[in-house]
Amino acid sequence: MITILSKDFEFESAQSLPQFPAGHKCRNIHGHSFKVTVSVRGPVDEATGIFYDHAAISDAMHPIVQQLDHAYLNDVPGLENPTIEIMARWLWEKLAPQLPGLYEIVLHETPRARCTYRGE
Repeated sequence: MITILSKDFEFESAQSLPQFPAGHKCRNIHGHSFKVTVSVRGPVDEATGIFYDHAAISDAMHPIVQQLDHAYLNDVPGLENPTIEIMARWLWEKLAPQLPGLYEIVLHETPRARCTYRGE
C-alpha cells in the first residue's frame, strides 16, 4: 500500500519582487501569510500500519519556519527574488536531504494562489 502523507505549516513574511515590471504592485514591499504543505510518499509498513512519523516532517520544517517567519524574504540567501515558484524549489532543496520520500511542496501565498513543486 502506497500513501501520501501531508503536513501544513504557516509563516508570515515580507517580500518584494524586483524582477516584476516597473509599476507592478508586487515590486513594492508587501507581505503574505504563507501556508506550506509538505507531502511524503511511500509504502505503509504492514506490521505497524505506519508509513512516516509526522514528527520527522515537523523537525525538518521547524528551522525553516523559524528562518522565514516575520522575515524579509529578499534577505534570505537564495530568495533574493522570492516568487512562490523559486520559494517552492528553495524549500524542496532544504527538505529533500532530510525527508526521504519527499513528494511534493505546495506553497500558498494567498488562500487562492499557490505553487506546487515536485522536485522536477
